[in-house]
Amino acid sequence: MQIDVFNGDADGICALIQLRLAQPAQTRLVTGTKRDIQLLKQVSAKVGDQITVLDISLEKNRSALDCVLEQGAEVFYVDHHQAGKIPRHPRLKTIINTDANTCTSLLVNECLQGKYLAWAVTAAFGDNLIESAERAARPLSLSADKLSQLKELGVSINYNAYGISMADLHKAPDALYRELAPYASPFEFISDKPIIHNQLLTAYKDDMAKALQIKPEYYTGAISVYILPDETWARRISGVLGNALTNQDPERAHAVLSHNTQGGYQISVRAPLTNKTGADELCSSFPTGGGRKSAAGINHLPLANLPVFIAAFEKKYQSI
Repeated sequence: MQIDVFNGDADGICALIQLRLAQPAQTRLVTGTKRDIQLLKQVSAKVGDQITVLDISLEKNRSALDCVLEQGAEVFYVDHHQAGKIPRHPRLKTIINTDANTCTSLLVNECLQGKYLAWAVTAAFGDNLIESAERAARPLSLSADKLSQLKELGVSINYNAYGISMADLHKAPDALYRELAPYASPFEFISDKPIIHNQLLTAYKDDMAKALQIKPEYYTGAISVYILPDETWARRISGVLGNALTNQDPERAHAVLSHNTQGGYQISVRAPLTNKTGADELCSSFPTGGGRKSAAGINHLPLANLPVFIAAFEKKYQSI
């Protein structure tokens, strides 16, 4: 059996689209919301199974990875998040690069020698890697309007992945993947399925308009902290709001807090665009945190620990 395990955001979805266009297969899909990163623990494998893992931290999935390898599966693992110590195993192939300017889809694009480059560019825009996306897109010789279309699609797919549960999302990530996967180019999808594309884009713009009315709870020369209301739209916009704030104010680090079902905060952290480092270290210092150098998060912070987080956040970015 072929099992595809992938983050439900733009990077995970677009990485899998590229691979399955190049290597078609009947597969079992395992995915979830943006914060569902320990996805490999949902997989029980047997000898001969082929497992592809995309855009989830190897470090956070290490025990589950060891388990499926022991069960006899072959694993192809591509990612750009914290990896920890990568195991050496004859049935494990990895492409891991934690550079702040790359993403899983760009790594897959390199592996496939640019065969489905427009999907990789879409993902890079979704991950807010704007310079990397524009640089990668140069061989496509796109007009400004076409490039903008890829950016809007990437941001919309990424936006769709955020929420405390699947109920918060407009479309389940596996269902959205299936809508996108038949198209060799994102432009073909935009042309053929304008209703789906416009629904996501309109919803993103509506939620973002509400979010931009929120004033920061804490604001200094180095950081800003925003606390969103306990509403569905706020949970959906939490991650992409961080990207928008970073683009507007690139020399400051930003944290966006939304309420979770455990009675605490879920946090999205963005390092300054001018110094894309430290977000993974900051968030990993808290029990449910992790991510990458430029963008990371904490799944649960007790309300009483907010001052502790703000102090650590400010210390991290005052010293960088």
